[in-house]
Amino acid sequence: MSAVAWIAVGSLAAWVWLLLCQGFFWRTDQRLPRRADPERWPSVAIVVPARDEAAMLPVSLPSLLAQDYPGTAEIFLVDDCSKDGTGDVARALSVRYGGLPVTVVSPGEPEPGWTGKLWAVRHGMALARARDPEYLLLTDADIAHEPDSLRELVAAAGTGGFDLVSQMARLRVASVWERLVVPAFVYFFSQLYPFRWVNRATGRTAAAAGGCVLLRTRTAVRAGVPDVIRQAVIDDVALARAVRRAGGRIWLGLAERVDSVRPYPRLADLWRMVSRSAYAQLRHHPLVLLGTVLGLALVYLAPPLTLVAGVLGAGPVAAVAGGLAWAMMAGTYMPMLGYYRQSLWLAPLLPVTALLYLLMTVDSAVQHYRGRGAAWKGRTYARPEAAPDQ
Repeated sequence: MSAVAWIAVGSLAAWVWLLLCQGFFWRTDQRLPRRADPERWPSVAIVVPARDEAAMLPVSLPSLLAQDYPGTAEIFLVDDCSKDGTGDVARALSVRYGGLPVTVVSPGEPEPGWTGKLWAVRHGMALARARDPEYLLLTDADIAHEPDSLRELVAAAGTGGFDLVSQMARLRVASVWERLVVPAFVYFFSQLYPFRWVNRATGRTAAAAGGCVLLRTRTAVRAGVPDVIRQAVIDDVALARAVRRAGGRIWLGLAERVDSVRPYPRLADLWRMVSRSAYAQLRHHPLVLLGTVLGLALVYLAPPLTLVAGVLGAGPVAAVAGGLAWAMMAGTYMPMLGYYRQSLWLAPLLPVTALLYLLMTVDSAVQHYRGRGAAWKGRTYARPEAAPDQ
């Protein structure tokens, strides 16, 4: 066989393995598990880190204020040195809508060694623990919740005996670029961290979705969260690993009552979102980066290229193997497109999206070696050391 044919066969073999042996990552049936109302509803403190979120809060915060929760719940919004009046907006919304009580605090600039939103989370959790809540809900300022969201999360945690319950919020899909890139973002995440593997009681895979995490307070204390993960760029995965190391049970699934309202109308917006942490995901290791680039090329780019090459003269083996691999790729992507209510005709375009992600990953590495490090909300962390929890 020709070299092109061997590449096509290798890609097809990779897709057979991904289809059957990677935790059925492509299925979208991991939703909140069976749950029942507890005899007594535990107290919950809702911690919302917010940096320059004045535009998002009018859409997201009223949904938290309106939570229909039978137990005691309180919101702690941490204004992380915002320059757009985030704290004032939060206070005004609390007065306007009523509902759950809101406390707004401003901790000041973070100490050295703290990345992303974790400094704000630390202060919010410390303030919340003074109320001695049984659970902490860590949710981002761009996340909107249905009125029964908190009730359902707490019921699921209590019924299943989980120390951490996390839902991957349904991201906004409106612009052309969002339709092309956003469903693939969740698809690739679930491929890296198959939800079924995460949800095994004795599994080694650990992950969470940082926009919506219900965490048992005593488990957070036992795990040393958030101090133990203060240098983590990918803080949600680091949080899940810390909880699992402390003996806690974790659960992760797709959301039905939780949505992100943050828009990403341009490719540049999505590019920044992905490249911010892509190289950190690879532990800042050049050989892992090289392997990732080659792997993405073999798995996602080779199928359509070898199909075309086979039709143009590389032989029937290349054409058939490449075509089958491409078909399997598109088939595994369809459930995620269905979850996002997008046209299934986008499935064959996954190689184009994968190429974009490949370039974003390379750009993330380039930015790292230029000394720019990770960036979050206008803060840059120059060449951060890769913490074990990342």
